[in-house]
Amino acid sequence: MRCTTLRLTGLLAALSALTATTSAHAGMGLAVLPGLQGDGPVTVFYPTPDADQPVQRGPFTVQLAPQAAPARGNGRLVVVSHGSGGNPWVHTDLARALVRAGFVVAMPEHQGDNARNAADAGPVSWKRRPQEVSRAIDAVAAAPQLAPLLQLDKVGVAGQSAGGHTALSLAGGAWSPARFLAHCEAHIADDFNACVGTYTLLTGGMLDGAKKTVALGVLRQRFDDAEPVRHYDPRIAVAVAGVPAAADFDLETLRQPRIPLGLVTAGRDVWLTPRWHSEAVAAACTPCTRIAHLPEACHSVLLSPAPPMEVLGRTERHLLADPPGFDRAVLPALDERIVAFLAQHLVPASAAPQ
Repeated sequence: MRCTTLRLTGLLAALSALTATTSAHAGMGLAVLPGLQGDGPVTVFYPTPDADQPVQRGPFTVQLAPQAAPARGNGRLVVVSHGSGGNPWVHTDLARALVRAGFVVAMPEHQGDNARNAADAGPVSWKRRPQEVSRAIDAVAAAPQLAPLLQLDKVGVAGQSAGGHTALSLAGGAWSPARFLAHCEAHIADDFNACVGTYTLLTGGMLDGAKKTVALGVLRQRFDDAEPVRHYDPRIAVAVAGVPAAADFDLETLRQPRIPLGLVTAGRDVWLTPRWHSEAVAAACTPCTRIAHLPEACHSVLLSPAPPMEVLGRTERHLLADPPGFDRAVLPALDERIVAFLAQHLVPASAAPQ
C-alpha cells in the first residue's frame, strides 16, 4: 500500500466527520507543571468552562484561561514536541484545535534545545527528547486536577522538525549519531543547515568552503557513536511527524512503524532538505498516512502563530520565513487534519466530548 496523500482541498469531508467529536467548552485552560527528574516545565492546555482572556507570552498575545478549572473532554492526551529553539507558544493554534476536540495537550520544554537555551540542539537533544515526552506523560498523570479526567493507556504525540524526529523515534524508528555524521559528510553542501543548525549559512561566497570544513571537523569530534538509539513507551499509540529531521534514521526501522504514523511535508523546506528527511520517510514508510503535503510551504509550516521575523536572527529568518505567495490561511485546515488523524486512532465515537 502506497503512502496515503490527503489533499487540503478535500478537507470538507474530514471536517464533517470531526464535528461529532468537537468540544463545546468555552475556553482553553493553561497550566504549567514542574518537569520530573530535572526536566524543564511542561505546559498543559485543556478544555475549560471558563472564558479565555488575552495572555502575553513573549511576543505573542494568546487567548487562554490560566489556572482555570479543567472540564472533561474526550479523555485523551496528546504530547506536542517543539522544534529546535522552540517553545509552546508557536504551537498554540494546533493546541486550540486539539482542545476544541476534547484533548488535553502537554508540551515539554526540551532541555538544552528550547527558546531559552539551544546549546544541545541536534543529536545530543534528540537522545533525550523521547524520554522527556514519557516523563511529560508521567507529570500529567501526577497532576491531581487533570489525571482523573484522562485515560493514559493510549497517548498521541505530534512534533515539528526536531519534534518530528522525536515522533519518529516514538513510532519505533532507530537512529544513531554516526548516521547523522555520515549524512553530513556525504551531503554537507546540499543539506548544510540540517548539519549545523542556525549557526551560519552558505551564501555562495568565498568563505563557504571554510564553513563546510570547520563544520565537518566539529561534527567528526562529536558524533561518531554508531549505537542505535531507540525509545519505547507502550502508552504512545499514534504519532504525527511534521517536516521531521530524519536523515540519521535507519529507514528499515520505519518501513512498518509500530504505531500509526502521519506525516506533514513541505515542498520548499530549506532547513531540512525534503529528499533526505520527510520525503525519505514517506518513500520508506508504506503504511504511513501523509496527512498533508504543502508544496509552497517551508520549514515553519507547523509554527502557528509564527514567530515575528524581527525577533529572529538572520539565519533563522532565512530558514523560517514563508516563501512568497504562501498563504497561511490554509493552516487552520491543516490543524484540523492533524486533529482528525489523532482522533481516528485515539478516540472511539462513544467518547466524544459533551
